[in-house]
Amino acid sequence: MNPEMVYKTLDELGITFEKYEHPAAPTVEDALPYWADIEAIHCKNLFFRNHKGNKHYLVIFSYLKQLNIRQLELLLKQGKLSFASEKRMLNYLGLQPGSVSPFGLINDKENHVIVFIDKALMDHEKISFHPNQNTATLVIATHDFRKFLDFSGNSYHLIQFEGEI
Repeated sequence: MNPEMVYKTLDELGITFEKYEHPAAPTVEDALPYWADIEAIHCKNLFFRNHKGNKHYLVIFSYLKQLNIRQLELLLKQGKLSFASEKRMLNYLGLQPGSVSPFGLINDKENHVIVFIDKALMDHEKISFHPNQNTATLVIATHDFRKFLDFSGNSYHLIQFEGEI
């Protein structure tokens, strides 16, 4: 939940970022007014667990897409999925609901969380996420997002998300 750790990590990786502070925005709908003048692709970041509860997934896709969990299950081929609990989110990503971000991978020291990313996001020049706190939006170059993912050590997969997922 510490945005300062995110800024420090990005600086250490040589990743430049633009920071936009705003009131708390725990949902995409809350964030939309603050994103209006930010030139970047904005994302939904959802945290799931498998049926057994022994695997956890961060799923990242455009905020313009709608979620259909059954379609997502078929696409990811990870079995039955459900939203992970607040306790699991805190344990694996160090985050609270409403602040889910790939920057939470900084807190996943054992690289437990598997990341699935809509590969269409990677076609954009810039991408935005909360810095592990929903009172700001960070914009980084998409190629730097890959650099961050490589640094995290977590397994990540680019997936073709078609229409509704």
